[in-house]
Amino acid sequence: MGAGHSHQHGHHHGHAHGRAHAANRRALKQVLALIVVYMVAEVVGGLWANSLALLADAGHMLSDAAALALSLFAMWIATRPATAQRTFGYYRTEILAALANGATLAAVSVFIVLEAWERLHAPPPVQGAVMMTIAAGGLLVNLAGLWLLRAGKDASLNLRGAWLHLLSDALGSVGALTAGALVLGFGWYWADPLASVLIALLVLYSAWALLRETVAVLMEHAPGHIDVDEVRLAILRLPEVRGVHDLHVWTITSGLVALSAHVEVRDAADHCLLLRRVRDVLHQRFGIDHVTIQVEPESFERCLMPV
Repeated sequence: MGAGHSHQHGHHHGHAHGRAHAANRRALKQVLALIVVYMVAEVVGGLWANSLALLADAGHMLSDAAALALSLFAMWIATRPATAQRTFGYYRTEILAALANGATLAAVSVFIVLEAWERLHAPPPVQGAVMMTIAAGGLLVNLAGLWLLRAGKDASLNLRGAWLHLLSDALGSVGALTAGALVLGFGWYWADPLASVLIALLVLYSAWALLRETVAVLMEHAPGHIDVDEVRLAILRLPEVRGVHDLHVWTITSGLVALSAHVEVRDAADHCLLLRRVRDVLHQRFGIDHVTIQVEPESFERCLMPV
């Protein structure tokens, strides 16, 4: 009957979204440069020290670099305008990037566990001092990266994927440092493959959480922080409203939630006023701005009857 669309809030949201987007891209580029430089150092150091924990960490850093590059690419694609065919534009690319990141993290961790299993049976000698030096540098690089991405991680699943990569990497550096100390202090060569297994398990844990969330977005689940029954009740409480049906709430991309609904109203209701009230309730209570409402007066059912 009447379709009301929230343009005004969406417009402001678009500007804020764009500013945050630019800041996030800048931070990602800085972190990517840091990671690539240090990854090369870690591969060289890992081969020199014969340390699987360092190589595991370097492999992890490689997946980090790929993850960050993918995130950057996704952020660039997501800014491209919508087309007649792709009506939502390319927003979902960021979610696909997060999905790919989760999958590579899982694959890397499985590979490390298999390699470590071989080494645990016959631990080769490892140079503890070299291992500790390189791991300490890696830890500093990761902490710097975590600090740079701290602002964007709550707003974007894509950035959260990159941040999780860095966090598990920082823990990996701590593991390699500890293993290096045990090798140096006690000659416990088995500490190296053991540390790499612990690193792998941490990586797997963060990958699982990320995969679960990205799949929820792709399956069009309602966002975790929004109770759809509460949304329905909030609309029903408005005085003119008689019923709400075909209510859908979904995530287009991180931080961009959409809603569509059919709202049944009394014949005498002022549609403009009603649309404004519905929109205000959704904006103020739930932070939903991308709203499409179909208003159906009581007499609407007669319109649907066959002529």
